[in-house]
Amino acid sequence: MFDTKEKEQVLEAKTLQLVIPQYRMHTQLFDNVIENISGFDALKRVNDVTNHFVWMAGNMVNIRYWLANILGVEDKDPNDELFKDARALDPKANYPELSDLKDQWHKVSSQLYDMLYRVTDEELAQPYNIGMGFDFVEENKINMVGMCLDRESYLLGQMALMRRALGYEGMKYDMNKDIKY
Repeated sequence: MFDTKEKEQVLEAKTLQLVIPQYRMHTQLFDNVIENISGFDALKRVNDVTNHFVWMAGNMVNIRYWLANILGVEDKDPNDELFKDARALDPKANYPELSDLKDQWHKVSSQLYDMLYRVTDEELAQPYNIGMGFDFVEENKINMVGMCLDRESYLLGQMALMRRALGYEGMKYDMNKDIKY
């Protein structure tokens, strides 16, 4: 699927070898799932009970910033107050446009990808309070990476379903070879 040798740097954390392809796929699918969604439809909710595209996309951007910050990236999510901790959708809030979220997605995704290549297995094994309280999940940075990717998968699935519910064609799995992160 992706040529992992195209990266000049060496992947420091061997535990991330399984993660990098999924991470890159999500980076691409974000663009695909929001493709051609109108500004009007980006704020639509099904029966006023679902999240809208903008909230889901903003939550995905926020997840990437959160993980990037955990791993040492200093840039902060400019919309953190709207999305942090998967904050519930506020119908009265003024949300950013999908195009702005797409720009933020690619900015943080590139930074996070570089950090995923630099982080070591030792750093990933460091304790990190996930806050889930599951006795079968060790609370450390490597499991935080997994939890973030799981959340992204969940949101991508919701947005793919929302595309269909709003009458758009299904999400495509086309890949942009110019995106290297």
